[in-house]
Amino acid sequence: MTLPFSLGCNGRGVMHLKPVSVDEQFAMLKSTGVFDHFDRMPQPGIEQEYIRAAEKHAMPMKTGLWSYMVGRDEALVLKNLEFCKAAGAECHNLMIYRKHAKGRDTTDREIADFYRLAYEAGAGIGITIGLEVHIYMWSEDFRRINKVAQLVRSEGLPFNFILDHSHILLKIDNPEEQDVSGIREDVEAGSLVIDPYEPGNVIDDWISQQMTIWLQVRPVSPNGPKNRWMTNDLGQWGRACQYPFVKPKPGEWHSVWNAYRVEPCKEVVRRVLRAHRDNPASPLRWITTDMIDMADYGGNAKYSLLDQNVAIADWIRSTWEEIRHEVPVSRSLEAC
Repeated sequence: MTLPFSLGCNGRGVMHLKPVSVDEQFAMLKSTGVFDHFDRMPQPGIEQEYIRAAEKHAMPMKTGLWSYMVGRDEALVLKNLEFCKAAGAECHNLMIYRKHAKGRDTTDREIADFYRLAYEAGAGIGITIGLEVHIYMWSEDFRRINKVAQLVRSEGLPFNFILDHSHILLKIDNPEEQDVSGIREDVEAGSLVIDPYEPGNVIDDWISQQMTIWLQVRPVSPNGPKNRWMTNDLGQWGRACQYPFVKPKPGEWHSVWNAYRVEPCKEVVRRVLRAHRDNPASPLRWITTDMIDMADYGGNAKYSLLDQNVAIADWIRSTWEEIRHEVPVSRSLEAC
């Protein structure tokens, strides 16, 4: 089945329980038969291994990311874009830290300027760039995203958005996570709505702006369990950024699993897919599955990361088939 977007898998999730070689990763992903591309920027020092494996297994690296600090990495992003082009990539995800190289918080203007630098350089060589909503980054304060988008658009550029809704959903009913973002007061006051089932929520707003070029799919549970099998760089239990998509077998996970907790993630994916179906000018070009191995995600889990990613990919494919054959609500109402 041909999809109207490229379906990829995050390279950190192309394994069962333990990491494998680069060549094995590409072979494993190809053998699943459900993915169109490998989602990872070739890693420094072994770039040619990635390029050779991609060519050998006919599994292109269309998307990838790198983390940047404003005031330090302006030259690095230009270098990375050139290498992405040489590796055959189509899209580069700018993960921009909240902190500036001077130790203070970056401003919205500085984020917009970094975006413009990367956008113009990427446009010159055929690489699309985007900004992602993500923990530890400037965008973890969700209120900043529309502000930066407006600054970018005011300069005549499109704002390319990468939606990873897991980073919003994990903060529902979670005051601790809301405090990390500095949004707790606004959430409690109702001026910022993060529950996708409530009217006026921030995810629906972003979807309605038709700016999502890349959707990343990783289930989390609202106020879900932390990863009690691995600590993060702060020496704390990993944050609750990953919840198994399908039920783990006994002993494969540290917590009780409930199917209903995956539903908010699925519902957001359905909304993105319907928006893509109903808008001929939709910019959505890539979707990736993102069950990965880091502490804040699935580090030290006993379930297969690749099997979970395959299950998500199968679900995306079948869900797209269902949605593309649906009669849109507006047409149904017209018929009445």
